Amino acid sequence: MRQLTFIKPGVLEWWEVAAPRLQADTDAIVRPLVVARCDLDLYIATGVVNYPGPFAFGHETIAEVVEAGPASAVSPGERVVVPFQLSCGSCGACRRGWTNSCEAYPFGAAYGLKPTSGTEFGGALSDLMRIPFADHMLTPLPEGVDPVAAASLSDNVADGWRAVGPQLAERPGATVLVVGGLAQSVGLYAAGAAVALGAGRVLYLDDSPQRRERASLMNAETAPLALAEGRLASEQFDIVVEAAGDAAALGFAIESCAANGILTSVAIHLGATTPVPLTRAYYKGLTFATGRVQSRPTFPHAMACIACGAFHPEKVTHRIVSINDAIEAMTDPGPKVVFRCEPVNAPD
Repeated sequence: MRQLTFIKPGVLEWWEVAAPRLQADTDAIVRPLVVARCDLDLYIATGVVNYPGPFAFGHETIAEVVEAGPASAVSPGERVVVPFQLSCGSCGACRRGWTNSCEAYPFGAAYGLKPTSGTEFGGALSDLMRIPFADHMLTPLPEGVDPVAAASLSDNVADGWRAVGPQLAERPGATVLVVGGLAQSVGLYAAGAAVALGAGRVLYLDDSPQRRERASLMNAETAPLALAEGRLASEQFDIVVEAAGDAAALGFAIESCAANGILTSVAIHLGATTPVPLTRAYYKGLTFATGRVQSRPTFPHAMACIACGAFHPEKVTHRIVSINDAIEAMTDPGPKVVFRCEPVNAPD
């Protein structure tokens, strides 16, 4: 089968590799229908994040089951969401909802991200994928939900949702600030989810006019972040999401968080250390969270909100292209590219 393979920054290639096969009764084989480019994929492809190749690429997908083991709990023809992290559903970590650190796999095990765990599990930009523990991993896509709209559910949408969904459940009508930037689609999904969940106010700050436009399409209030121009944290918010991946923006987020507020950093801060005004955070009594999303227990909540018509992640997508154009489109700087998975015609 064909597999898009990351070689090094600026170099991706179509490789011919062995097609996966069922290895256990709980396995399923799926065919990706659409694949979304994760924010991290862009930075790997452009060298901002230094991951060594080669490895199979792509990890956000809606797929169709083509073969199913007798204990897989899915059937050929079903459309499913595929979590990007591998997990068994039954170990101690999974039972606690910590599917990003399943005890059955090396830490960081994921599709399309071999360097996070050191083990190759294949990628979504391939003709087929093997899904172990399919009875736990795979979730049917609700009838009527467009796969393109849901393409990023298993990672970036879930990542944005976890920064506002549980918080607004605890504090209905709370005000929300999203500081946009490096984790560009994650911040936008957080803003859209906050609007869908009835936040009292949603303000999205970002120096990118393109991303502000996407946030406006989801009915968030927008303005430039403008830290270089001297913006101060003159307003206080109950819930703050920091997606900028920048030390100054993180400091601004802390200053903008109300007393006893909740701050979630969804960006990867790439420096060896990041200065944080902890004294200010201490006196405010902030709850601060950072880390990788727990994909499998999180995305069904966002999926239900999409299915009911309140949440529109498709408004973040700026470009939909054929998988044949994946190599060129992977370095498009915009917030979200979605690939339609027609048969791949690789160059000779």
